Amino acid sequence: MNQNLEKMNQMRLLGMARAFQQTLESGKNETFTPDEMITHLVDSEWDERYNRKLDRTLRDARFRYKASVEQLNFEAGRVDKNQVLRLADCEFIKRKENIILTGSTGIGKSYLASAIGHQACCTGYRVLYQHSTKLFARMKIAKADGSYIKELARVERQHLLIIDDFGLQPLDAQSRSTLMEIIEDRHGKASTIITSQVPVSLWHEVIGEQTIADAILDRLVHDAHRLDMKGESMRRKKDNLSDNITDLEKNKN
Repeated sequence: MNQNLEKMNQMRLLGMARAFQQTLESGKNETFTPDEMITHLVDSEWDERYNRKLDRTLRDARFRYKASVEQLNFEAGRVDKNQVLRLADCEFIKRKENIILTGSTGIGKSYLASAIGHQACCTGYRVLYQHSTKLFARMKIAKADGSYIKELARVERQHLLIIDDFGLQPLDAQSRSTLMEIIEDRHGKASTIITSQVPVSLWHEVIGEQTIADAILDRLVHDAHRLDMKGESMRRKKDNLSDNITDLEKNKN
């Protein structure tokens, strides 16, 4: 038995080795048929590898929030629940479609985008979350140090790219060019989620250069799933709740 465990570990069958050892220690191996034992070991190894891959995928995605679809709160009616749940099946990624999330600051756009991204990771897709300001700043540095093509290729490889807080400031010529290259590379090949406080109708002004703006928006907005979130800022709600709890505690004292 110990030789089998040692061989499993040497072959990096860690899930199988762990399950085998636990089965021996619990005495369940005596109740398993050979077929049941093989199934149990194979399932354990599959689960182990899936979880390791998921952990790596989530780490590489660099999400802003540890969010999941199960944790979303639809009670306030900030967003269409049915639409979100339809998107959470990640079929839009298979169809190479985009999502645009708009709404006021603090309403939960980034959290919702991260939740959909997390679901995509669980489904086996490669995902990358990027704050728009940091994305364009990093691409400028990449142009300066010669790694621009490599960075573009890394973005292009992602099944789902999330660009958060787009439109916080107008794009300069270099950022505009970078956005055009990213969107052009991904058009019809992969999906993109963009969150923004700025309504889509004003994105021409954010991008600038009418011709380039037309080209970007034609590829990005056409046939995109659009969710306009409404309601009070969730951050403000949390701050108010914290203040109320603090006041209650002071009154008790």
